[in-house]
Amino acid sequence: MRVIGIDPGTAIVGFGIIDYINGKYSVVDYGCIYTSKELSMEKRLVIIFEELNKILKKYTPTNMAVEDLFFFKNAKTVISVGQARGVILLCGELNNIPQVSFTPLQIKMGITGYGRAEKKQIQLMVQRILKLDEIPKPDDAADALAIAITHIHSLNSGYIAGIQTKVSLSTTIKNGKISAAEYRKLLK
Repeated sequence: MRVIGIDPGTAIVGFGIIDYINGKYSVVDYGCIYTSKELSMEKRLVIIFEELNKILKKYTPTNMAVEDLFFFKNAKTVISVGQARGVILLCGELNNIPQVSFTPLQIKMGITGYGRAEKKQIQLMVQRILKLDEIPKPDDAADALAIAITHIHSLNSGYIAGIQTKVSLSTTIKNGKISAAEYRKLLK
């Protein structure tokens, strides 16, 4: 399976592509799509769509996981990021890629097992899980890799975006919770 994780934004869209075969992770690529704040929102959205479309065509992921929006204090920011996220979802749909969304809390839980984990803790776990020599840079790309890992973990556990599904492990998730021991099994 090949999963692309996406951290949406208007100035920076992080992406991370991971192959998961026979219980092993392999990083295919990661990076960011950048747009200039000097451009109109319409032009920025076109750049995001075109660049993501190139990435999807080049790497042909089988699954796409996108971070869900969380509350911003600035309504203008949440609206613009929502527009970028909509373009990202449209691009995935036009490429016939099954998509799922994860909240920041679900991603923190999926990576560290702790919903209030700091960004540095998440980055260190991404480095460890993917067996990388260093923490992926920039932060948006590391976040995108975390989103992809969360999706892989959710598929393995049978728990996808809050919906209990067929379980491939001997454990099940009850009431949306998983024990530390069960979580460690996911990482093996």
